[in-house]
Parts: sequence; C-alpha cells; structure tokens
Amino acid sequence: MIKAVIFDMDGLMIDSERVTYEGYVIVCGKLGLRMEEAFYKQVLGLPLPTVFQMFYDKYGSSFPMEQVLEQVHRYMDDRFCKEGVPVKEGLKDLLDYLKRKDYKTIVATSSNRDRVDRILEQTKLTGYFDDSICGDEIERGKPHPDIFQKACEKMGVKPEEAIVLEDSEAGIQAAFSAGIPVICVPDMKYPREGFREKTVRIVDSLTELSDLFRTGQLR
Repeated sequence: MIKAVIFDMDGLMIDSERVTYEGYVIVCGKLGLRMEEAFYKQVLGLPLPTVFQMFYDKYGSSFPMEQVLEQVHRYMDDRFCKEGVPVKEGLKDLLDYLKRKDYKTIVATSSNRDRVDRILEQTKLTGYFDDSICGDEIERGKPHPDIFQKACEKMGVKPEEAIVLEDSEAGIQAAFSAGIPVICVPDMKYPREGFREKTVRIVDSLTELSDLFRTGQLR
C-alpha cells in the first residue's frame, strides 16, 4: 500500500529544463563555446560535483563552471520573475488529489535549499508538501539512493510504502537503488532501455499519472 509520494522538482514539477538549457546556450555562447542539447541531456538530474567534472572534461579544466552556473541561474531567475515559474500541466490537480486522500508528500531534488524554497513559494506549492530534502543536505546526490532513503526516513515510511516520481535517468537509478518503486514522466529526455526496465511504468504527463492514482492502476 502506497502511503507516500516523493517528487523530483526540475523537469517533473516545473518546466525548467528547457529554460536551463537556453541559459547554458547563451552563457556558453558568450565564451565562444557551443552547448549541444545532447550534452545537456547527459547532465540532467546529476549531482553538481558530477556536472562540474563533465563540463571540465568537455571544455577543459579552466572552464569557469561556478561563474557559468551562477549566470545560468540568474538567467532562469530573471525569466521566472518576468514570466512566472512554469508549472507542469496536471501538477496541481495531482497534488490536490493526494492531499485529499491523505498521502504523505515530499520534494526530493538535487537543487539547493534556497532555490527550492523560493520556487515552491513562487508557485504557491509549499502547502502541498509535508517536507522537502535538497541536494546540499546530503552527502551523495543522484544517482546514489541517499536522497530517497532520507525522504522515506523523514516521512516515516518503508521504501515499499513510497513511490518516486522522476523524469531523469539519474533519478530512476537512485530510486531503484533505494528499493523504491519509480514512475517516470519524461521531460527533455526519454529514458534509455536499461533505465526503462527499472521503472514501474512510464507515463506521458502528470495528468495521466493523476488518472492512474484515481483508478488504482499505479503498479
């Protein structure tokens, strides 16, 4: 019996991946470098130390990763302030249903605490969640299982009593390693075969996922 639902944030709850990619294209372009979408998809959902190393491997050890990341985040913040944070279709309907049915809910994301709190406040989603756990609060990020294991501990549930909602391969692997069933809602990247096999199922949207919760067809 599922008692708790664990939500990833970027690419799952908010439509941020495309905006992030556009930010990298612009910032890297100013450095005379090209950011390919294929490379960006490789780093989606990974912990920052891993992302940093992948950028260094691609662009060289002198690549100003911290400054680039800061500028990309500034670009995203400016876009979100001007246009609002783009929430994925079906999210609020799903959260309303889970709240009515007394599911425990938690956000488990690789993003840092300041950013998570700010986005949840901007989207008026804070009240839907019982708790949150962020990338700067754990030792090992996704694809390691730590963040989801801690999420279960915070909610007082066993792994088999929870379900993870993810969009990235790193998130799928983390949930699988933690022994928690995972449903994938792909964003910019559809999971490869080895990761597809680690999911309970893959759905096209959060709206479809809401229907599965209502009809009891999650597994």
